[in-house]
Amino acid sequence: GYNNLLSKYIDVELCGHKTTLLRELLFPLTLICICCFLIPHCFAAISLDAQTVRHGFPYQPSSMAHDPVQKILAIGTQSGALRLFGRPGVECYCQHESGAAVISLQFLINEGALVSALADDSVHLWNLRQRRPAILHSLKFNRERITFVHLPFQSKWLYIGTEKGNIHIVNVESFTLSGYVIMWNKAIELSSKAHPGPVVHISDNPMDEGKLIIGYEAGIVVLWDLKSKKADYRYTYDEAIHSVAWHHEGKQFICSHSDGTLTIWNIKGQGKPFQTITPHGKQPKDGKKPEPCKPILKVEYKTTRLGDPFMILSGGLSYDTVGRRPCLTVMHGKSTAVLEMDYPIVDFLTLCETPYSNDFQEPYAVVVLLEKDLVVIDLAQNGYPIFENPYPLTIHESPVTCCEYFADCPVDLIPALYSVGSRQKRQGYSKKEWPISGGNWGLGTQSYPEIIITGHADGTVKFWDASAIMLQVLYKLKTAKVFEKSRNNKEDKQNTEIVDEDPFAIQIMAWCPESRMLCVAGVSANLIIYRFSKQEITTEVLLEVRLQYEVNDMESPPEGGGGGDRDLPTPGAASPSPQTTGPPTHPSTSSNSSDGVRDNVPCLKVRSTPLKQSSGYQVELVVQLVWVSGEPPQQITSLALNSSYGLIVFGNSNGLAVVDYLQKTVLLNLGTVELYGSNDPYQRQARSPRKARQPAGGNGKDLYHFTDLPPHRYMLELCVFSTCVRVLYLSVLSSTVLLSVCPPRGANPLDHRDNSFSRSRSSSVTSIDKEAREAITSFHFCETFARKGDSAITPCLYVGTSLGTVLAVALNLPPAGEQRLLQPVIVLPSGTLARLKGSILRMAFLDNTGTFLPPAFETWYEPNAAGADSEERDKARKRRPVSVSPSTSQELQESQYAVVCSEKQAKVIALPSQNCIFKHSITETSFVLRADVVQMNIGNCVACFCANGHIMTLSLPGLRPLLDVNYLPLTDMRIARTFCFTNLGQAMYLTSPTEIQRITYSQETCENLQEMLGELFTPVETPEAPNRGFFKGLFGGGATSLDREELFGETQAGKASRGLAQHIPGPQGLEGMKGAASGVVADLARARIALDERGQKLGELDERTAAMLASADSFGKHAHDMMLKCKDKKWYQF
Repeated sequence: GYNNLLSKYIDVELCGHKTTLLRELLFPLTLICICCFLIPHCFAAISLDAQTVRHGFPYQPSSMAHDPVQKILAIGTQSGALRLFGRPGVECYCQHESGAAVISLQFLINEGALVSALADDSVHLWNLRQRRPAILHSLKFNRERITFVHLPFQSKWLYIGTEKGNIHIVNVESFTLSGYVIMWNKAIELSSKAHPGPVVHISDNPMDEGKLIIGYEAGIVVLWDLKSKKADYRYTYDEAIHSVAWHHEGKQFICSHSDGTLTIWNIKGQGKPFQTITPHGKQPKDGKKPEPCKPILKVEYKTTRLGDPFMILSGGLSYDTVGRRPCLTVMHGKSTAVLEMDYPIVDFLTLCETPYSNDFQEPYAVVVLLEKDLVVIDLAQNGYPIFENPYPLTIHESPVTCCEYFADCPVDLIPALYSVGSRQKRQGYSKKEWPISGGNWGLGTQSYPEIIITGHADGTVKFWDASAIMLQVLYKLKTAKVFEKSRNNKEDKQNTEIVDEDPFAIQIMAWCPESRMLCVAGVSANLIIYRFSKQEITTEVLLEVRLQYEVNDMESPPEGGGGGDRDLPTPGAASPSPQTTGPPTHPSTSSNSSDGVRDNVPCLKVRSTPLKQSSGYQVELVVQLVWVSGEPPQQITSLALNSSYGLIVFGNSNGLAVVDYLQKTVLLNLGTVELYGSNDPYQRQARSPRKARQPAGGNGKDLYHFTDLPPHRYMLELCVFSTCVRVLYLSVLSSTVLLSVCPPRGANPLDHRDNSFSRSRSSSVTSIDKEAREAITSFHFCETFARKGDSAITPCLYVGTSLGTVLAVALNLPPAGEQRLLQPVIVLPSGTLARLKGSILRMAFLDNTGTFLPPAFETWYEPNAAGADSEERDKARKRRPVSVSPSTSQELQESQYAVVCSEKQAKVIALPSQNCIFKHSITETSFVLRADVVQMNIGNCVACFCANGHIMTLSLPGLRPLLDVNYLPLTDMRIARTFCFTNLGQAMYLTSPTEIQRITYSQETCENLQEMLGELFTPVETPEAPNRGFFKGLFGGGATSLDREELFGETQAGKASRGLAQHIPGPQGLEGMKGAASGVVADLARARIALDERGQKLGELDERTAAMLASADSFGKHAHDMMLKCKDKKWYQF
């Protein structure tokens, strides 16, 4: 782009090499040098280590465990993930490499370790004493399938039950198998011919560690004596067993069965259960057996010192309760409480005051793991209220449809959102503190505010505080309450025909953090603009401001003609009487016109009753696309908001519309083809429009007419083309209004990209079908040069299309203050800036120093202020909007640089000359899904996420590759729809329907990440064991211990079968910890590890030296004794 520059040459020295360059090349080359030598050090290779944190509910949970001393909770999932929770803000995510489902979890209580058993028959030992837990040992079973795992408190011997009915014992310190095996055929009756089934339960007697109870699926329970290696008692029931629980005295146990019954057994009972209970079964009067119920999947039996015991169970409902939600039953004394859950129960645990099973448990809460929620129930209060969950587990409360990520927000924004969001909290929660309170927060120094916004299928928008790798909900906005709820009649279903379900789902969001203006676009082709206020208001009526146009058939243009003249008449000129030509004051909402075709009907109906708007985001304006001659409106594909200009622009597969939300008018409503004017490079001919209906009150011969509106309030734009004439009707009825926008005609809807990623991404523009389907894909407001060769910057709107074209639209804004509300805004298309391969995804602007130029914005003010606050509001309105555009008196020839990124390539264009100075092909075999211009600590870059899973960054303005990592293969549309970059090297995406994954490509964040992560393990003293008492000690009562080391050790039990399981050492220990940390903490850890290793080696050396010294002393003593013995002997005496 500099071949035509005629400037003198200058000598420069670059990295020790002298060369001669054009003067105009010096500035871009300097920036390239900065990008080459400085910016790469800001980027970290993206890998699993670059995944900062994962938020949300664990997707498809399968198991759960709790450490009652450390007070931390672990949840395993069907995909092999492991989520650990401590106090609010302390979370951790781990992943098993195999991806197999986690079937069981067991804490080494107060030891900082966790055992996980997977569906691929592997067992793993996790070290929780480091900020990022990792596997210490693994054991892979080859011959048997694992079904149950049990680890007694303060024991290092792990019991593993298998599908064959055998029980193996593993030493958790060395993760080696013991030779002690309990075979199924020795456990059951010798006379039994049937296999007892898989092991479903293992636990030791609370009062005798030498007695082990084993539950088999077929209904057999065995009390096994570990010392004598034989079964003491066997208990048989004719229904399958699902779980077993002990009474703390060790004299009774309870079983849950598949027919909905509970059986209580005495350990010395003979044949029959002591008691049989059917909690939800109807008791027949004739004394017969109750009707069978659904299986009781789990039961827990917990005792209290001063009251009745608790029996807590899941399942067991009667079969006649069809459609009833899953329930947890709490039986306490004579009372039975049935607690309904929103989702099926996966598992539950009872939290108790003591970790010892041989003492009164004193239960105080129940943790219930549901398929899509985590509920904690307070057992100590009447009515069993639930605790308010402090974790960010409600991301999926309604499916996430879109999200945005903002870093380095204004510092007052999070407190403002929190203050209005705190008033939305529900009541009726338990008054106690959250019981899972283990771990410590991180001590990171990253303190800039971060906000994540999620849009949902039910029309809600949630704001989340994402600062310092934490996540907390701030505020929840319900957009659906603006509309009337549809009645289940045929007419309403026809109106919302463009969407099968979730008509209020959020599709796109645009947010200005500085002004706090928000705009959301829904799938029903609707747009809602919100303004933030701390005061509550009530909107009396929501009525319509309607925009219509009529299309008349005219002759097709001659070949090569692309359009006609465009002029802006004076408002009110040539206006006939409003009584004869104006639209009705209250527009009809009928879905059909006189000829039976739906016309001028929106997909949703706005509420006509008074709407109470609480503090927070309040409706400013509603815009809807409407049906036209039986054709439904196309969904909105792109959206942009500018608070400084007071404008909203949105586009779809047909064209775009610019709306002035301050004056509540539509400034521009054009098809994509019409944006080109006579400069259309594809020489497309407009499709023949349908014959229009006669305008109201007209004779059919008038080409256009206007309603009589005050000229100082609105501007009406007449768009005259050689093919059609559009007539706009506007009628103002309220300060809070609805704009109904008729979409431009003459284009087919864009094919849905969500269906497949195998679509062709050809950049060819020869296809007539593709040309006819040119959609609007992106917008960017800026203050720049509207046309080539301009000498002054003006407010502009840049438009990107699906064919790779960037078009400029000039904006002529009135002065700020009252004039802005009275004078019209002039909008005028200004030609084409550039063309790229693929759809345009992102546009941005840099000044002549390479500094990013954000769009102008207006600072926030209270819109509902009164009195003194009202004066402040008026002053804020009269202030000029904040703009960081450079002054117009730039001495350099090129004052700005436009950055444009498409699905295939990126370009940097110098302005106002519009010369392309840098160009880079991002991908040839794939296409870019998301691209953003992000600001790093020492520069700017273009960040791209491709459909092939690559994450790339390019320097600015040189477009040199800085990072290219194959991070994540694209497996579903969710990732593509939700992936987004933000400033300072942060990014996020929805890794599952319930979880947000945050990643970083910033080296600085990676170095500080170790300090920012919370600690799961904290030094806590183990509670004292229960006192046996004088009489129990005197007469031999109380708990008896067992020397498991002697019983299960290799000396007595022998070695295990060599091919039964394979031991896999983990990467941890001193060697594995070297790579587990980073930053300052990592350096200290590595230094400490090196000192430990050196000390260990020196200690070993000292021991060897001492051994050698002792050996030398012994040798010297023996030699001296020999010398004394032989001193007086003659030679012949030897």
